[in-house]
Amino acid sequence: MASRTEGELTPVLTAEGVRRSFGGTVVLAGADLSIAPGEVVALLGGSGSGKSTLLRVLAGLDPDATGTVRRPPHLAVVFQEHRLLPWKRVADNVALGLSGPGVRARADAALAEVGLHGRGAAWPAELSGGQAQRVAVARALVREPQLLLLDEPFGALDALTRLRMQQLFLRLHRQHGFAALLVTHDVEEALLLADRTVVLDGGRLVEDRAVELAHPRTPDDPAFGSLRRRLLARLGVSA
Repeated sequence: MASRTEGELTPVLTAEGVRRSFGGTVVLAGADLSIAPGEVVALLGGSGSGKSTLLRVLAGLDPDATGTVRRPPHLAVVFQEHRLLPWKRVADNVALGLSGPGVRARADAALAEVGLHGRGAAWPAELSGGQAQRVAVARALVREPQLLLLDEPFGALDALTRLRMQQLFLRLHRQHGFAALLVTHDVEEALLLADRTVVLDGGRLVEDRAVELAHPRTPDDPAFGSLRRRLLARLGVSA
């Protein structure tokens, strides 16, 4: 599947012929994808279609996958679970794996960006679910990624917190300009946040469509509703 970004900008990520099987089950059967610098791509697909598997391959976390992946030197991953270490304070979780002068200041600055100024000394157990996920986002931001991979990062949050996190993502994207691949099962979320939507089906990326809507986007926009119905139909769901 040719990306819409080819010939315009050198992609920040390119994947060609990605394959992954588990036993006799083929999950990825030759997936192709490219993402341009600063572009937000939403990855959709049915349950069990291999969305998270593809994200792990793109992140370099699955050595058993085959195919070619060219990724940038600086990338970060945000998972659905915040994966904070409970025995480390919040700032230490943000700075995990980093070294050198100024690391604590960078961690505190990242926490301030996600609305958690002054919470660096807190323990993860003292945070709400939404706050813990903000820490996970800060942990990714502090690495100054060229590419941010997000695996249903807001899926476990309540509806109001999820909306706030979506708004936070848009603000951080405007400020930092990173490229992003957002795995989501939520068509509305994909259309609110992404520049492109791609659909994974049968182990391949079978649809690649630009979301040509200006920000801010609202679900009550007729153009938004038309795209939503089209995507739902592609996913086999009647609107």
